Amino acid sequence: MQRTAVRTLPDGTVRQVHPFHVCVRGLEMEVLCRDSEDYDAMVKVICVAARRHNILVIIYCVVSNHCHVAVLATRQEDVALFAIDLKKIYSMWFHKRHGKSHVLHGVDVKSILLSTDWHIRNVLAYIPRNALDNGHNVHDYEWSGYRAMFCACEQEEGWPVARLSRRERAAIMHTGDSLKDVRWMLDKDDRLIPRSFCDYTFLEQAFENDQAYFLKTIGGLNAAQMQYLLEEKPYTFEHDSEFFKLAEETCLRWFNAPVAKLSADMKVRVIPFLYRTTRTSVPQLARVMSLPREQIARILEKANASRNG
Repeated sequence: MQRTAVRTLPDGTVRQVHPFHVCVRGLEMEVLCRDSEDYDAMVKVICVAARRHNILVIIYCVVSNHCHVAVLATRQEDVALFAIDLKKIYSMWFHKRHGKSHVLHGVDVKSILLSTDWHIRNVLAYIPRNALDNGHNVHDYEWSGYRAMFCACEQEEGWPVARLSRRERAAIMHTGDSLKDVRWMLDKDDRLIPRSFCDYTFLEQAFENDQAYFLKTIGGLNAAQMQYLLEEKPYTFEHDSEFFKLAEETCLRWFNAPVAKLSADMKVRVIPFLYRTTRTSVPQLARVMSLPREQIARILEKANASRNG
């Protein structure tokens, strides 16, 4: 299996990319997707947010109160920002349509690098399997990228998003972004055709271009194990020793240096990322990064102001 790939990204650059998993987990007491219009909006928000952050969607699945997305990106930081933007844009949609504000306030979003063959294959198979959570067959579920895979001879007819007028983009794609350069296609019901935006070639090569292998992996998944690894463990507050290991791995990946060897500028860059992508706290970050709590708080405050300003 090729764990990395070379792709042309939305900004036109050709870069080496890595696979990541993103989960936007909703609230137990709130149905985030109430009908087909909400599901359709979530899929389109996934596409728009991914394009904004220069990443590619491999496969996705949207269910009533959460969604899973596998993406290709150059940096985990871009994926984390994509997840935050996805949450923000969909919150705005939900407020506009249902009159409820801050529906995703306090809901965490997590991005995980997929670094082993086992992890990649099982995550790519687990994502479409989530259709079962909504009581649907994996093969027939409408709000998943499953039908984009292994279907070279089954192209759906459609019309290009790139031809939409500004008014049509706002009404159909729920964005003011210019989409003149995208290859996305809409079906007769103005829904995105998965094959037009999913990087199906990455998934297919992960399963040795064998659809039977893909289906066998979906059928043989330990769903409880995958749910824990992807939907519960990332939201668990780790003890200092475990969090230090995670921070160390991140710093080695980003800077090729352990935590103890980071410069002040490196710490300023990595601390907001760790805070956004893990369940941690200012005191824990202070202990692991060997900085005063007040300095950690200032770094996070400045990073948050920069993101929102």
